[in-house]
Amino acid sequence: MIKRFENRVVLVTGAASGLGAASALRLAQEGASVVAVDVDERVVDTAAELPGEAIGVTADISDERAVDRYMAAGLERFGRIDAFHLNAGVFGSFAAVPELTVDDFEQVMRVNVTGQFLGLRAAFRHYRERGAGGAIVVTASIAGHRASADLLPYQTSKHAVVGLIHGAAVYGGPVGVRVNGVAPGIVPTQLFSAAAAEKGGGDDMVQRASTTPLRRAGRAEEIAGTVAYLLSDDSSYTTGEIVAVDGGASIVNTVRPSGGAGAWDPRTIDEPMYRDWRGQNNG
Repeated sequence: MIKRFENRVVLVTGAASGLGAASALRLAQEGASVVAVDVDERVVDTAAELPGEAIGVTADISDERAVDRYMAAGLERFGRIDAFHLNAGVFGSFAAVPELTVDDFEQVMRVNVTGQFLGLRAAFRHYRERGAGGAIVVTASIAGHRASADLLPYQTSKHAVVGLIHGAAVYGGPVGVRVNGVAPGIVPTQLFSAAAAEKGGGDDMVQRASTTPLRRAGRAEEIAGTVAYLLSDDSSYTTGEIVAVDGGASIVNTVRPSGGAGAWDPRTIDEPMYRDWRGQNNG
């Protein structure tokens, strides 16, 4: 494997499992020293299993003091951080809009938006102190470009992440800091395991992915490959982009043949979802 990250230090959040762990592994395989961060204490074990030098730091990315702590830990061990993959996030509630609570909404926004903002700010502060440029990749989602009837907090947060990426890229360009996003499609990871029984959660991911142009779900290592590209010098003229890694899901026209037109009965989705609503209005 090519060694695009030799003599470089990369910080990865959400690195205990799933996309973050795959990213940390790919970067380490390409020569990076890794600062692996996660609220899950298993991140220490993940870091210990990586090839090359790595540390695992347990931290809540939505807490300012915890962000300062993971930065300090990385700098104490390696002296600098050259690139960042700000990946950590939460899935949130599947509740219908009328049943969503403020806590449901704010919990997702706190992690997925405030947490990513704090990571971006910490990265920029570090680059300014060093007087150096660098690269940042933020995990967005194809949910940041599209909509569905469920997961409203998650969708809203990922739309906000797109704004963070674009604004940070415009600010960072003149000082040599590139900021891009990776937008995964359907990639079964532990993030979805808690919602495995929910429609649109984990158990039906393979079925849903079968309607993408590639007709399959993605793998975490496929997302990691794109992250590595965006953090490497191979993408030196790319900033402010949200790269979809989704098997083509986001380009499908669902009202045309091959895009799913007429291939499913909307009543199977609409009737269970809106049964209570219709009952109240017909009462």
